[in-house]
Amino acid sequence: MELSDITHFLAVAEAGGISHASKRLHTVQSNVSAHIKALEDELGVELFRRHARGVTLTNAGEAFLPYAERIRALLREAAQVVGDEAEPTGTLAIGSMETTAGLRLPGILAAYAAACPRVDFTLSTGTTAELTDMVIDHRLDGGFVCGPVEHGSLTTDLAFVEELALVTAQRHTDIRDVLGTLGRMLVFRHGCAYRARLHEIFVDHGTVEPQVLEFGSLEGILGCVAADMGVTLLPVGVVTASQRASLLRMHPLPTSHARVETVFIRRADAVVSPAMSQFLRHLQRADAPVMLRSVAP
Repeated sequence: MELSDITHFLAVAEAGGISHASKRLHTVQSNVSAHIKALEDELGVELFRRHARGVTLTNAGEAFLPYAERIRALLREAAQVVGDEAEPTGTLAIGSMETTAGLRLPGILAAYAAACPRVDFTLSTGTTAELTDMVIDHRLDGGFVCGPVEHGSLTTDLAFVEELALVTAQRHTDIRDVLGTLGRMLVFRHGCAYRARLHEIFVDHGTVEPQVLEFGSLEGILGCVAADMGVTLLPVGVVTASQRASLLRMHPLPTSHARVETVFIRRADAVVSPAMSQFLRHLQRADAPVMLRSVAP
């Protein structure tokens, strides 16, 4: 099947006649007719029904039309990828958990911005649930979320492996006392994977319904933990990097609760644009172990 045959087929279908298609393609009618006949002969069906006012698609033509349009769209995307690869342009919208944005991404984003100045890059923060929905709905090109994520429309790659710790005010040395008597979670809003895991830890220690205080920022959580208002669950690196680190105490957890994967999700059916391709390369060059393995095709 020749691409030129498909191009002529689409032109006739859109113009509604061979004469109009020939003008659009800047060629003679006989050339258009020859391409249509060659395509019909190869497929073994008639694609157009001829009449006095021009042509209309047959049932077979209607069935073939979306495939031809898809082929044309893929060719355009391929041309853009090849043409823009040297210097990516366009937009790239990435989402991230706030902890990852603060701990892991600053150096990567700075290097990316310097290498791809013509890309209109945006970064949005949110919970794992929010960011996953935004990627699925095409509102984000990709997102860093807490894994595992299992969804048929997403491609998921391991980006970072974090160690979580329970975090309290410095004076607390016995975590059982904190979970049993203080009984208050300082967390992000619903949809935060760390919040769900912290609730499981409280339940395991006998506090089924801990009090919950929701915050909109990481520093808000750490400030109130330092003021002994409750307990939170965060990556060790986030806590040690905080200006309040000296006021906080981290309590180690069993591996089942401590180890957490941050994964980078994208739509599986999305074409990897030059902007995204360069972003993935910068992730692979980062000092932290990123893109170690694919965990969901």
